[in-house]
Amino acid sequence: MQTPSSPLPRSGLARALSKRGYCSRTAAVALISAGRVMLDGRVNRNPEAPTTARSRIAVDGVAVASGEFVYLMLNKPRGLVTTASDDQGRDTVYTCLRAAGLPWLAPVGRLDKASEGLLLFTNDTAWAAGITDPAHGFTKTYHLQVSPLPTAATLAAMQTGVRLPDGEHLGARRLALLRHGERNAWVEATLDEGRNRHLRRLCEAFELTVLRLVRVAIGPLVLGDLAKGAWRLLDVEEVAALRAGTVISTQNTQ
Repeated sequence: MQTPSSPLPRSGLARALSKRGYCSRTAAVALISAGRVMLDGRVNRNPEAPTTARSRIAVDGVAVASGEFVYLMLNKPRGLVTTASDDQGRDTVYTCLRAAGLPWLAPVGRLDKASEGLLLFTNDTAWAAGITDPAHGFTKTYHLQVSPLPTAATLAAMQTGVRLPDGEHLGARRLALLRHGERNAWVEATLDEGRNRHLRRLCEAFELTVLRLVRVAIGPLVLGDLAKGAWRLLDVEEVAALRAGTVISTQNTQ
């Protein structure tokens, strides 16, 4: 697991040129040795000079763009907004990714300021577009702490859904009681689709107050024990599972 301050793995300069699709590693070594390669604005003759995805590499003065895609999951803490910058000066999800040696990454979908849990980031725009396409999608699973205690009849009615005064119908694929105390309960909710503040508005319609809302899974990808505010790279199988013939529909699913 990588924490917000953990750097990405480094590559030697020759290997980085090869991975960016410019030439073979052998050819890269020759270019570097000839003084034709600049790393972060300076000629570098060391084929093993460390680089990251953020490093600026140029050959004969022409920049060599990184061809590497990065896919990661963040356990978003409550209180952060899902945006690169905020005109109200609020902290954003990017505070969790600072000083990590990462290239520019965009969030895939959203979680509102009060919501927590699984949030994806990538610089692969095609992959992200597929995930956010509302035409298809994996289910998304949330754990909600609500008050007062919902009855079995209330959960059944919420699952069936309700039509709001504006004509919009909100429901859930599945709702199940996880555990409860004297005054509140934890409920697992599964959605096929996500609309703006979907679960919060559904709970409001049944006079339930959402105390906490945590997204715990997107399709087969589970948040697991990733610490609050920490992130990790997705492995090859996880990236493929979120690409394989399906997409995740969400842009405001809370």
